[in-house]
Amino acid sequence: MPVHPDWIAPDWPAPARVKTLFTTRQGGVSAAPFDSLNLGDHVRDAAAAVAANRRRLQAALGVRPVFLNQVHGTRVVSLDGATPDGTQADASVACQPGVACTVMVADCLPVLFTNRAGTVVAAAHAGWRGLAGVGAEVAGAGVLETVFDALVRAAQRAGHAPDHRQTAADTLVWLGPCIGPGAFEVGSEVREAFVAQRAHAAACFTASSVPGKHLANLQALARVRLLALGITQIFGNDGSPDWCTVTDASRFFSHRRDAVRLGSTGRMAACIHLA
Repeated sequence: MPVHPDWIAPDWPAPARVKTLFTTRQGGVSAAPFDSLNLGDHVRDAAAAVAANRRRLQAALGVRPVFLNQVHGTRVVSLDGATPDGTQADASVACQPGVACTVMVADCLPVLFTNRAGTVVAAAHAGWRGLAGVGAEVAGAGVLETVFDALVRAAQRAGHAPDHRQTAADTLVWLGPCIGPGAFEVGSEVREAFVAQRAHAAACFTASSVPGKHLANLQALARVRLLALGITQIFGNDGSPDWCTVTDASRFFSHRRDAVRLGSTGRMAACIHLA
């Protein structure tokens, strides 16, 4: 099955055997308000429609996308052909072909990883809690740091990069669509969670017109943390309006835009796998 023309093909210098895509809300069978390619099975959409949509995605990928039970945490799971859908984690990593690391989003930031050798891929679901590592076992270790540790271990097993510094230099990252910096109003506790860990994260927040509130730049917060890891090859979402899931209702699902008004919203997917 061909990839739907509205879906996004990441523009980044990944190796040829690394295959990626980001779905939009177009190209499926779900009825409103989940029209039409809702991939979430937890949002009150008809189960048959979700199953049909997931089959369309798998046909386009050519491999099985593994759908996680995402909980806004930091756990990363290693995928193989036996990994079941519903595994609780917010990120996955794969070193073999046959399965696609997949995260579902509807305002949170999808983050795709690979290395220059094309021997490992990963996908992370990064809302603000996962980014900041709220509730993480290691203080300050968010979902991106947890994925990077998994990439380091994979590189060491494969003999490609002996340490964190070399792994970071070899890592490529793509940031997908998410809630934009003009739409993500948060409380002071969110700002404090990031600034307490890295003072320069303050530049990712601007004052809102509502007292005690701030506008957060989610993709910029992710860049701060990736750069702190030594990862500099970062592509995709730059915070410009075209990447905002809230403001483009015809193309993107948005929990913040639709959940109160419509009762729920659908989910899009970011996928990466090895051919």
